[in-house]
Amino acid sequence: MSENGCEKTRPSALSRLWCLGMKLEDIFLALLLLVMIVLAVLLIVLRNVFDSGLVWGDELLRILVLWLCMVGSMAASRDDNHLTIDVVSRFLPPRFQLGVRVATHLFTALICGTIAWYSWTFVRIEAEFGSQVLGHWPSWIAQSILPLGFGLITLRYLAHTVRKGLQLFRRGVSP
Repeated sequence: MSENGCEKTRPSALSRLWCLGMKLEDIFLALLLLVMIVLAVLLIVLRNVFDSGLVWGDELLRILVLWLCMVGSMAASRDDNHLTIDVVSRFLPPRFQLGVRVATHLFTALICGTIAWYSWTFVRIEAEFGSQVLGHWPSWIAQSILPLGFGLITLRYLAHTVRKGLQLFRRGVSP
């Protein structure tokens, strides 16, 4: 099985479902980026050539940036490709590097879980107040990516913690 869970030969049903989810996530990410680029170019052309614009264009672009960042973060967490600062761990023996990796994955999961909880609270409050975006859409719909994204990132880093932790204990820890 490959690192991302997609097998090359005779994948199981679960593996096929995992790969489909990854592909859908990547397609959604690409579509978000494409829509953002087209909208940004359209707004620039409308303003500079036709002295007009779209009243909702800038607000939609800001919402799309939020969604692009969160979906991109979810994709990065899927493959454990988030930015890391590992100056110290480079000088450690491989077994200790793996231990540091387990600790950082667990810490990342805890932080993202906390952010997911508070962003869920934020979205609930926004829904109660009835805030709106783009003229008449409830704002909680646009903001719902926050608890969903951070929740998924939390689950993925918990899975990375377990996977790396099992590798660590299978190898044993040297003094």
